[in-house]
Order: sequence, then C-alpha cells, then structure tokens
Amino acid sequence: MPYLLLGLAIVSEICATSCLKLTEGYTRLLPTIGVAIGYVLSFVLLGLALKHIPVSIAYAIWSGVGTAAVAAIGAAAFGESLGWHQWAGIALVIVGVVVLNIHSAH
Repeated sequence: MPYLLLGLAIVSEICATSCLKLTEGYTRLLPTIGVAIGYVLSFVLLGLALKHIPVSIAYAIWSGVGTAAVAAIGAAAFGESLGWHQWAGIALVIVGVVVLNIHSAH
C-alpha cells in the first residue's frame, strides 16, 4: 500500500507539473487550479507513503520518476527537444534512484 500511495503521488505531481505550461503564467484559471490541486494531492500522498517508506528512498523515487516523466512529456506533448546531454542527465537520475534503493536493501 505505501508504494501505491507513492505511485499516486508521482502521477499527481507529473500531472501538476505538466499543467504548469498550460497556465500561461497563471493567467488561465482551469490549468492553474489543476496545478494547485495536483501538488497538494501529491504532497498529501507522499506524506502518507512516508509513514512506511524511508524519506531518502521515497523522495528519490518521487523526484526521479517525476523528472524523467516530465522530460518525456515535454518532448512528446510540447515539442521540447531532448539532446544527448538531457538524456544522459535523465539516465544519471535513474541510476541514482536505483543505487539508493540497492543501498537501502542492505
């Protein structure tokens, strides 16, 4: 159950972050409301997950998956280009999350 909460927190954060672009500097009401609700929900769910998952692991997963997903959404939905530097950075984030998780198992 804690990892389900974490997964839902990640999805909520990804949705909120993706909506940021749609707010056009907070001049559009519905996307702005979506951002606010998404971030509040994400932090509530993350806080609940932290009752059972160490903060170092949960936050690494939350931020790492969110970063990679938002970069992919930016490329797919908003036409943002990702060069090899960006792909390398995303790969390093993922490797960092994996290393933190492997270390916590011992």
